[in-house]
Amino acid sequence: MLRNLLNRLAQFGDRAPGNVAAAPEPAEQIADRLIEQGNRAEQAGQPEEASGRYRAAVEAAPRYAKAHLNLGIGLEACGNSAGAVAALETAIAVNPADPYAHYNLGRLLLAGGQSAPAEEHLRAALDRKAEFPEALIILSGALDARGETAAAGTALESALRLRPDDFGAWYHYGLLLKKLDRTDDAETALRRAQALDAENPDANYELAILLMAKGAMLEAGRLLRAAAARRPDAMGIRAALFHLFDSQGDLASAASELAAALKIFPQWVDAHYNYGLILKKQQKLDEAEAAFRRALAIDPAYFRAEHMLGSVLLGQSRVGEALELYRSARGHCPDSFELESAELFGLNCHDGVQSDELFARHRAFGVRIESAYPSRFEPFGRSTDPARRLRIGYVSGDFCYHVVTLFLTPVLERHDRSAFETYCYSTGSRVDEFTRRLAGVSDVWRDAGSMSERELADLVHRDEIDILIDLAGHSGIPNLALFAQRPAPVQATWLGYLNSTGMTRMHCRITDRYSDPPGVAEPQHTERLAWLPRSQWCYRPFIAAEPSAIAPVVSNGFVTFGSFNQASKLSRSVRLLWARILVQLPNARLVVVGVPDGHARHALLDDLMRLGVDPPRVSVRPYLAMTDYFRAFDAVDIALDTLPYSGGTTTCDALWMGVPVITLPGSRSSSRSAASILSTAGLPEWIAQTPDEYVGLAVGFARDAGRVAKLRKSLRGRLKESALMDELQFTRDLEAVYREMWRTWCEGSWQ
Repeated sequence: MLRNLLNRLAQFGDRAPGNVAAAPEPAEQIADRLIEQGNRAEQAGQPEEASGRYRAAVEAAPRYAKAHLNLGIGLEACGNSAGAVAALETAIAVNPADPYAHYNLGRLLLAGGQSAPAEEHLRAALDRKAEFPEALIILSGALDARGETAAAGTALESALRLRPDDFGAWYHYGLLLKKLDRTDDAETALRRAQALDAENPDANYELAILLMAKGAMLEAGRLLRAAAARRPDAMGIRAALFHLFDSQGDLASAASELAAALKIFPQWVDAHYNYGLILKKQQKLDEAEAAFRRALAIDPAYFRAEHMLGSVLLGQSRVGEALELYRSARGHCPDSFELESAELFGLNCHDGVQSDELFARHRAFGVRIESAYPSRFEPFGRSTDPARRLRIGYVSGDFCYHVVTLFLTPVLERHDRSAFETYCYSTGSRVDEFTRRLAGVSDVWRDAGSMSERELADLVHRDEIDILIDLAGHSGIPNLALFAQRPAPVQATWLGYLNSTGMTRMHCRITDRYSDPPGVAEPQHTERLAWLPRSQWCYRPFIAAEPSAIAPVVSNGFVTFGSFNQASKLSRSVRLLWARILVQLPNARLVVVGVPDGHARHALLDDLMRLGVDPPRVSVRPYLAMTDYFRAFDAVDIALDTLPYSGGTTTCDALWMGVPVITLPGSRSSSRSAASILSTAGLPEWIAQTPDEYVGLAVGFARDAGRVAKLRKSLRGRLKESALMDELQFTRDLEAVYREMWRTWCEGSWQ
């Protein structure tokens, strides 16, 4: 933008009027004629011809400042900046009183990055000519380049008093005000600039960026489209259009914008990366993989592309490859805790990692992050009354259409407001109807997506939160750097990550005795385990959907198994078990929902075929819209849980739709979700203890079609009557756990 300013102001006040120099001698008359010829050549678009005339003028009158001034400007037009500077320095040496020579030299020096000498010459120009708006505008650029943003704004204000209709002054004034976080004033200034030149792409772009930050997306979109029409090859404008479409959920337009940009800029690494992000959101994982790999071909050290490529491979069940990419990304950015969280999450899906190793990795993470982010708020100075009203802060980047919102909404609705006040800190950027619903039942809502970890910690501390609840752990958008700073007296993790965070400043992990059996789970946690008495799950379906009353086995004559879990959970181990089941039941079918088309689908079918299962017996479907997802249970008799990462929400959904679930809990917390839910629902007979029993249960229940059909009709009622859907009792249980945590702190623990 500074370059645009300098280029534009090269047009103004660049040559001294004739009365600045003394009356010309005959040699100077010759020089004036040559200068006039040079001016005409310049106007005709012949800079080399013009410079030749100016050089001849200098030769005719070596002590004539005007000749040197014009030569400097002519050489600049030819791209000879060094020659231009030398000519202007000579002009000043000959006539130090010429403000235009000082102005042009200051302008050139600033363009070359020499802000200090540029300021000196610009101030010299203003000393010699007080009402010189062009010099004031360039001076603002020099001051801004030196970090003196407020002084730069003052210079522009002076320029605007002299020339209130100057587009460039208003435009750059708007940019300076934006830097000073005076966004409303910046918008006013940019609107003044835009009114003076409605087609200017720079003004339209900058105003659009401000409007996007305010949520005025329609006007921002209009301005960006106008800017792109005038400057289709501007990367910044293309990037802004992509972010606009993405923020509105218009993934097709976002992808189209990036595809068009990549035709113009095939080596634009950020565009390849963002294109991959959009394709990933669209569940076009094969195409997303290709986009991320193109980004890495351009920049092999682009750790964000490695991170997202790892996420894509994880979503294709390629866990080992994903972990390799996460490790490579960490090598390129060793200080990124987000990358380490992604790797830890992926390790939960790996059936070759032992529980002790998994815990050791989490503990090592905790040591590193707590060293990088010191605890900085103790002592808290809070009342230690164990019975007083408490402020509970919930932190998540997934307060939107996400399972966190599914399970948290009933709690927020049913909290005892006389004893608890709720704060929600939303660290994500996505806003939808579920976000608005959650915000409506929270006492205080904080949009924290743009805050740094330190800023968010300061906010939590100012809000005087008593108990801060992490809802992500190492999943989704981790917020563990916030918890490492310990902005609240008591901190706990719940719901979003079924494992230890590895941190000592996370005082508790809220769970139940089925997911984390006492005497078994404690050694794999840095946190104290806080067991809810009934269940750690409070289930409310996303939508109303009636189950099919007739089991498919009745109408089909064969049993249909199903899995609705994420593809990342479809480990080699569980594929082996599924194949054993289907081989023993040659008429049975398998429906797998949630596997993206392309590599993931083909790999699953190929694995099962090598294990003896013909592909026509297996129906593989991608992620489905919510209504279609629930209706897909109509075609399933028995759901098969995954291992070593068990299904949580999908298990609840299956039971809600009348489909029982067979599970095999393992040695880690994340393997026992379905076992917890089945136990709470009164269905312990569906829980296997060994791989052979998992296969045996599936085969046995499949051969007892009457029992499966009968259970289908009663499952929803059983679920409704269980602790899983007793929202009020669950909330009271959770509040009792909060109260016990607070009592522990009041008695001196964790202080």
